[in-house]
Amino acid sequence: MILKRAFDILAASLGLLLFSPLLLLVMAAIWLQDRQSPFYIAPRASHRGGAFRMVKFRSMVVNADKIGGSSTAATDRRITPVGSFVRAYKIDEILQLWNVLLGDMSLTGPRPQVLSDASLYTDEEKRMLTVRPGITDLASIVFSDEGEILRGSPDPDRLYNQIIRPWKSRLALLYIENRTFLVDLQVICLTAVAIVSRKRALHGVQRILLAWGADPMLRDAALRNKPLLPYPPPGATEIAA
Repeated sequence: MILKRAFDILAASLGLLLFSPLLLLVMAAIWLQDRQSPFYIAPRASHRGGAFRMVKFRSMVVNADKIGGSSTAATDRRITPVGSFVRAYKIDEILQLWNVLLGDMSLTGPRPQVLSDASLYTDEEKRMLTVRPGITDLASIVFSDEGEILRGSPDPDRLYNQIIRPWKSRLALLYIENRTFLVDLQVICLTAVAIVSRKRALHGVQRILLAWGADPMLRDAALRNKPLLPYPPPGATEIAA
């Protein structure tokens, strides 16, 4: 989609320029905290096959990926004080505009996956790896409180695979089937709305899902007014381990 790519380049360039003062302040705050690199660069599954190097602000202690799982609860002890702030306001994700400029990512699309998580995908879920991963998507809005959902779990990775991944994947696959430039603009606008009112943003997601004729179970899960229950991921007959 030429229009989508052109918009990505323009928006990412303007975004990096606009947010540059904030990025410099956050960079300094993270470095002053422990005198370590403020950046976290890690491999993520690429739409081209293989992996790309995703960049974001470091919100955890150095080498956090070697001392814990890939899913992060709100109470995870690896999160630093500054990291807690940047994660709460999604500031750590702004640097991914650089990946958008490089063509590794798009503004909208399924969130980039850790390689070990992508290896667990069912054949149906692997369709998510055929498009550029994005900074935001419908699942990013619906599960913006992922850390809170996993709070207190003795095994966040297992819980994520059982109650979050099934719905995230379904939302992403539905997006791939219905994506247009207008849909992308709607997702970006709803992401901005979610900063002010998550409730309004969730209602916006519902309108999109209704227009797409989404399965009632998916719409119900996306409302987020009931506890999430274990459910098989797309293409599986059993609940993810």
